[in-house]
Amino acid sequence: MSTTETDLVDPNAAAPRLEVLPPRDVPLGGPRAMTVRRTLPQRSRTLIGAWCFVDHYGPDDVADTGGMDVAPHPHTGLQTVSWLFTGEIEHRDSLGVHAYVRPGEVNLMTSGHGISHSEVSTPDTTTLHGVQLWLALPEEHRHTGRDFHHHAPAPVALDGGEARVFLGTLAGDTSPVPTFTPLLGAEIALRPGATVTLSVDPAFEHGLLVDAGEVDFAGTPLKPADLGYLAPGPTTLTLTNIGDTDARTILLGGTPFEEQIVMWWNFIGRTHEDIVQARADWQAAADRFGEVQGYPGDRLPAPELPGTPLKPRGNVRRPAR
Repeated sequence: MSTTETDLVDPNAAAPRLEVLPPRDVPLGGPRAMTVRRTLPQRSRTLIGAWCFVDHYGPDDVADTGGMDVAPHPHTGLQTVSWLFTGEIEHRDSLGVHAYVRPGEVNLMTSGHGISHSEVSTPDTTTLHGVQLWLALPEEHRHTGRDFHHHAPAPVALDGGEARVFLGTLAGDTSPVPTFTPLLGAEIALRPGATVTLSVDPAFEHGLLVDAGEVDFAGTPLKPADLGYLAPGPTTLTLTNIGDTDARTILLGGTPFEEQIVMWWNFIGRTHEDIVQARADWQAAADRFGEVQGYPGDRLPAPELPGTPLKPRGNVRRPAR
């Protein structure tokens, strides 16, 4: 099927309403804190499909910030999706996986009931630039076993650009990486002035994160670091590079995640008590999270819990129009 299907667009159809989610700067800590731009979660939107966390960082000069050095830390109830544009990160986890995150190659780690891992930029890395994404696991799979998958998607030519599909199906390409809910994840690059119309699943909601350039998404311009959200319904998505330089975006999608979640630090649960137990298990070095071998330092201690109970959150329900 063609990736440019303007013949399928009804010119009389009402344009879908786009919600623009701006980023907020979040320092990751340390004396020369590396700052990320976070667009999920937000007060107005907790999830896009099962995507529940979007951090966008760089280009980050390692000489100034010291790069990435995240000591062993835990996760529950989620999958981490690492995608780089520039640089290299060494990954070690309690499943025994020792791998590298490289540009154009996805690493997906499943925490399930519990996992721990470390992330360190390699000595040869001078610039770090990429996204760190999380997926919430549905209740029936929330306590699944630890797992890890790596995939290097081949570029798919578009009329005026290219796509790399790291999760799900788009532009005739399907990622072999398994997921627990229907999902889409792809990098899409566009040359100046290019317009691409892509066939998508109308049951999916979608988010487009702009990394570089200016992109019109469903009739609304987005600037770098903006995340544009579209509700389910459209069968095609149209992206136009409205700038005079190359544009690069990350397209995320999935069926609406109907469950409410409690997300605190590196844990996802369903109740305050889930988080309290996960924190206690990590502090006690319980077998639940295993041990990361090969990291030259101590693991991260958990922060103190807030003084009030954590409340489940989901997306704000809006009445049908």
